Amino acid sequence: MSHRPLTLIFLLAAFAAHADTLYKCMDADGHITYTNQKTRAKNCRVLVQDQPVSTFAAPKVRSHQERRNFPRVSSEEQKSRDSDRRRILRDELDAERGKLEEAKKTLEEQASKRIGGEKNYQKYLDRVKPYKDEVDLHQRNVDSLEKELDNLR
Repeated sequence: MSHRPLTLIFLLAAFAAHADTLYKCMDADGHITYTNQKTRAKNCRVLVQDQPVSTFAAPKVRSHQERRNFPRVSSEEQKSRDSDRRRILRDELDAERGKLEEAKKTLEEQASKRIGGEKNYQKYLDRVKPYKDEVDLHQRNVDSLEKELDNLR
């Protein structure tokens, strides 16, 4: 069995794939065909013609030596940094819990009273919504800080 026909097909496919011009053709039935060969069909238009391909340099891969020389800190220094981080997160958590309690009080005050023009319940909901949103925001912050503190332990 001869491999010449198969080799010829692969060579032709390689040459066809190397073409720089791409055409989009539509036949009478509306079927779209993409090709790199100019056909005699009337409804063909050029999509790509000898345009350079956009390229950029790959990021530099750090060598083993560069990775090994990465600055290191002593375990005592790292423990000190971790305790500072824990302290800062606890302070932020305490402050955020205070803001949450304050926002809840404000929401409760606003929700307990009706203003004269709020005979329509939707007007009441519209007025109270910013207070509810503020409570939700502070609750999400408290949850996030608690989660981060749990991850440190």
